Amino acid sequence: MTQDAFSNIQTPRVDDRPVWDVVFAVYGYPALLLAHRLKFFALLADGPLSLTDICNTLQIKERPAEAILTIATSLGFLSLQQGRYSLTAVTEEYLLEKSPNYFGFFWDLMIDNYQVCSFSTLEQAVLTDSPQVYGGGDIFKSHEEQIELLRRFTRGMHSFSITSAFAWPEVMDFSQHRVMLDVAGGSAAHSIGAASKLPNLKVIFLDFRQVCEVAQEYINRYGLQERIKTQEINIWSDHWPPADLHFFSDVYHHWMPEKCHFLIAKSFNSLQSGGRIVIHEMLYNDQKTGPFAPAAYSMIMMGWTEGRQYSGLELATMLKEIGFEDIQVHKAFGYYSIVVGRKP
Repeated sequence: MTQDAFSNIQTPRVDDRPVWDVVFAVYGYPALLLAHRLKFFALLADGPLSLTDICNTLQIKERPAEAILTIATSLGFLSLQQGRYSLTAVTEEYLLEKSPNYFGFFWDLMIDNYQVCSFSTLEQAVLTDSPQVYGGGDIFKSHEEQIELLRRFTRGMHSFSITSAFAWPEVMDFSQHRVMLDVAGGSAAHSIGAASKLPNLKVIFLDFRQVCEVAQEYINRYGLQERIKTQEINIWSDHWPPADLHFFSDVYHHWMPEKCHFLIAKSFNSLQSGGRIVIHEMLYNDQKTGPFAPAAYSMIMMGWTEGRQYSGLELATMLKEIGFEDIQVHKAFGYYSIVVGRKP
C-alpha cells in the first residue's frame, strides 16, 4: 500500500520558493538590522570599500561580513562594483543619520524591543489577544511613567513619519483650511509637514503632557514655534479646541473599531461645518487579501497595542456612519494612504 501510494507522486504544481522565503526572511532581514547596528552603512558613507577594508575597520571576520554585505546588496541597500561596496540611494536617503529622512531610529526601536517579534512572544500575543511590549504592560501608560521609553519611542516614530508628513498635504487641496488639530501626534512630524506645506495653516498639537514636551523639541528644531502650538490633553475625555481640519496618523490602528468610532464621532462633533478629517494609515485592500505590508503591520500591532490595520472601505464606512460626506481614499507616500471625509 505504501509503495503504491508513493509510486503515484507527481511533480508539485508550483515550486517551493514561497515556503523557503519564510525561512530566509527570518534569517535574512535581521542582517540589515545588524548592518545598521554594527555601522556598516555609516562606514560606507565616506566612500566605497572592499570586503577586506570593511572587515579590518569594523573588526569583523570575513565570513559574517560577506554574508551581511551580500544580503544588503541583494536587497538594494548596497551595490558592488569592481570589488568595492557602496551605498545606494535608498541607504543614503534613509539610513545615514545626517539625512533629514533618517529611518534608523525606528530600526533602533525594533532592535531595542526585538523580543516583541520573537516567535514565542508573537505566539503569546496571538493566544492571549493582548500586547506583549514592555513585559505585557500598557504602552501608553509606560510612556507616561518612563520618559526615556517615551523619548526612544517618539524618536523612532519621528524617523518613519517625517518623510510622509511632507507628502500627504499635497495629495489633495487643503489650502482652504486655517486650523488643524494633530490628534495624538507623537513627535509632531505631521504638524511640521502640514505647517511647512500649507503656509496659511495654524496647527494645534494634542497629546498628553510628556509627549507635548518631546514634540516641542522637534517643533523648535524646525523653527515652527509660531505656527505650531502644543496643548496637553486627554483626547478621550477632554474638550478639543475649535478647528476646521483634524489629522490622525497611525492613531486608529492602535484601537479596535468601537474606540475608532468614538474618536470619529468626537471629531465630527468638534469640527466646524465644512471641516475635514484626515486619517493617515497603511491600508488593507477592500477585500482584505493584502497587501503584505499592512498585514505585517497588524502583526506589529499584535505585539505592541490592542489594535490592527483597517481597509480604506472599513474606515470610510465608519466615517459615513458618523455623518461625514464626500469621503475619499488616496494613496499618499510609500505604503501610506489617506482617508478623508467632510462634515456637512
